[in-house]
Amino acid sequence: MTVTAARYLCLLIPVLALLAAARDRQARAGASLAFIAAATGLAVLHEIATAAGWHGFANVDGTYRGFPVDLWLGWAILWGPVPVLLRRWLPLPVALGLLFWLDVIAMPRLTPLIDLGPHWLLGETLGLIAVALPAQLLGRWTADRRHLIPRVLLQFATFAVLLLWLTPTVAFTLGDGSWSRSLDLPTSAIILLGQVALAVALPALAGVREFALRGGGTPYPWDPPARLVTTGVYAYLANPMQVSAILLQLLLAAATRSATLAAVALSTTAFAAAIAGPHERQDLQSRYGQSWRDYRDRVRDWRPRRTPYEPVPARLWLDDDCGPCTTVRDALQRRHPAGLTILPASTHPGTLWRARYEAADGHTADGVAAVARSLEHIGALPAYISMFLLLPGLNRLAQLITDALIAPPHPAGGAPLRQNDRAEATGEA
Repeated sequence: MTVTAARYLCLLIPVLALLAAARDRQARAGASLAFIAAATGLAVLHEIATAAGWHGFANVDGTYRGFPVDLWLGWAILWGPVPVLLRRWLPLPVALGLLFWLDVIAMPRLTPLIDLGPHWLLGETLGLIAVALPAQLLGRWTADRRHLIPRVLLQFATFAVLLLWLTPTVAFTLGDGSWSRSLDLPTSAIILLGQVALAVALPALAGVREFALRGGGTPYPWDPPARLVTTGVYAYLANPMQVSAILLQLLLAAATRSATLAAVALSTTAFAAAIAGPHERQDLQSRYGQSWRDYRDRVRDWRPRRTPYEPVPARLWLDDDCGPCTTVRDALQRRHPAGLTILPASTHPGTLWRARYEAADGHTADGVAAVARSLEHIGALPAYISMFLLLPGLNRLAQLITDALIAPPHPAGGAPLRQNDRAEATGEA
């Protein structure tokens, strides 16, 4: 088989399979996500396979870093959308088995387009586990609206790699800049760069969390929240994810000295403002009507508010017998939090072990997370601090420190702990 014929077939056969399977309209959102995940994962796999000598490709035109683009697209279609669209007939283990069998049969016959190394089957197996499996899980869960938190995490991982690795790498390949320029920086500068990147990424992380916990959906436009989200970071800024994404790209452009990546970031801004923004506003207005119009009249896309937009009413219970708790209570009350009522823990109908936050939309939080949620009712800077406190790892650390300062945990406002309860709370034998 000639190289040209092999390239045509590697794209034509997956496209025909996609067209034949594309009758399931409900699954198209999941199928498109699976394609994005597979294409992004295959780009990463190509870099690893090339470095490990698992396989390589002939020196032909139309490649990305030596990876023929037509083969890349065809492979992504087969590993992503086609099995998702056929999920009712192809359970996940069967689909992965068929993909493995197809690659084992086809790849040796694509010589000289593909040059297989001695351990190419190892690379194939790892690729199916690390790329095809997550793409299938993401696509199938999205198509069937299942497993919200896992699919949000997979979405986040996919778009993080796409935004922070694949897009810059393509920009460096086609234009200027390189990863080596940032890696050659002093260690202190790299640490500082990472800290700034985290600070810039916080609104996006908070937005993803808010969509999942308060909206019951994801950031993907075709898998949106079931409810209009105006809490958390969205009480201050309408497009936190876009703002973080563009600022991260500009930060990377500065660190890698890439004018091409900076141009990509600015082009993304223009696209979001001129094309994506109006389409999104029209869609949201059709779904939420006057509630959306009221929100957008007072919350901007690119510049945060100083005070929260009509916070969802909430209550915070704090223990009057706890010194740090009363200090927190007094500090909050001095700032006159909007829509937040602070109550003694003894008035809560149940037994509390830590501070408790309960919002009218059903969202609850305990301990440090409860206080962090309360900060969202004050202003933009306290709300930004709450984003740090709500980061999973940092929240756990802050809670451990707080428990140590107010140890042992006790049912706030309730009866004293019995000896067995105290031993259980402190982990004592």
